[in-house]
Amino acid sequence: MSCAVSSITMDGNCLKSRGNHDTAINLSEMKRRKFVRTSSQALLSASLFSMTSCSTRGEDSSETSDDMLKKSTLIKKYDLSLAQWSLHRHYEEGLMSPMDFAQQTRSFDLMGMEYVSGLYSAEREGASSELAGMKSISERLLKASKDEGIQNILIMIDGEGDLAVPEAAARKQAAENHHKWIDMAKYLGCHSIRVNVFGTGTRPEMHDYAVDGLSQLAAYGAESGIHVIVENHGGYSSDPDWMCGVIKEVDSDYCGLLPDFGNWCVMREGGERWGAPCIEETEDIYRAVKMMMPYAQGVSAKSYNFDAAGNETKIDYKKMLEIVSASDYDGPIGIEYEGADPEDDGIRATRDLLLRHMNS
Repeated sequence: MSCAVSSITMDGNCLKSRGNHDTAINLSEMKRRKFVRTSSQALLSASLFSMTSCSTRGEDSSETSDDMLKKSTLIKKYDLSLAQWSLHRHYEEGLMSPMDFAQQTRSFDLMGMEYVSGLYSAEREGASSELAGMKSISERLLKASKDEGIQNILIMIDGEGDLAVPEAAARKQAAENHHKWIDMAKYLGCHSIRVNVFGTGTRPEMHDYAVDGLSQLAAYGAESGIHVIVENHGGYSSDPDWMCGVIKEVDSDYCGLLPDFGNWCVMREGGERWGAPCIEETEDIYRAVKMMMPYAQGVSAKSYNFDAAGNETKIDYKKMLEIVSASDYDGPIGIEYEGADPEDDGIRATRDLLLRHMNS
C-alpha cells in the first residue's frame, strides 16, 4: 500500500500532510536561512575546486590528500545536528528512550535531529498495524521537536529491502517499502530520507540496478518535496567513483548524497555486509568526500576515537571541513559518534572539535 502525501494529517492508515509547515525544512529554505557569509568566505580557493568531483569525474583523479594539504580555504560555520545512531547503545541498554530524542539533542546544544528508522521498530509492536504505529510515533516526535525547538532534519532508513538487486520486482518492492518513511519525513518537516544501495551483481550491473531503484524512489519523493540521499555505507556505496556515477545517471534534484567522514569499507571477508574484517577500502577518503560534495544534501561527521588534544585519531577534521566549506553545501553537519567511549562524551568531543575548527 502506498500513501499519497500531497496533503498530511496523519489519520487513517496513511500519513497525510497537515498543511501547517511551521517546522518544515527543505533544502532551498535551509540555504536561505543559513548563515550570511562574509566576502572572504565567499571567495573560496579556486584551486580546491579543480579537484575531482561528481560533475567532473575522472578529470583529476591523480590528486591525493597530500596534494590537498597544500591547499586550504576558510572554514564556514555550520549548524550542527545529531545522528541518532550516536545514542544506540544507550537505547539498547535501556538507559534512554528514542522517543526522548528531542530532549537528548537539546542537552547537547544542537539544533537538529537525524532519526534512525530501526530504533523505533519496538515502539510499533503494540500498534494495530505498522502504519498505525508510525502515526502514533510521528505525532509524539513532532510534538517533542516543537516543544524543544529542535529541527527535524532527516530519517536514516535501514531494513526496508535492497534497492540494487537484480530482480526488477524486488527493486520495485524495496522502493515502495520506503514510501511510508517519505510520508513520515514530510509530516515531521524533514528534508530527506537517507537510504542504502545494497544488492548483488558485478560493479557495472549494480550500477544499473541502483540507478533504477533510486530513480523509482526519487520520483515518489519528488511528489512531496522529500529528497532521497545515499550515504557511503559499505559496499560499492563506499567507492566514490561508483557512487558518483550512479547519482549522475539518476539525474534528479531529489536524489543526492550524504557524504560520511567514515564508512569506507568496500568489501569484507566472505562478502559479509557488516562485522567481518575489511579487505578492500577506499584509500584517499579526502578525495572521496570532495568527489561527493557537489551532490551533497547532508554531511555526516563520523568519529571514533580522540587523542589527548581532542583530535579524531583517524580523520583529519580540519581537512574535511575545508573540503565541505569549498563546496556549495549550506545545510547542517550531523554528528555521528561510533567509538567505544561513553556515548555522551563522544558526542560532546565531536561537537567541540567541529566548533573549534569552525571558530578558528
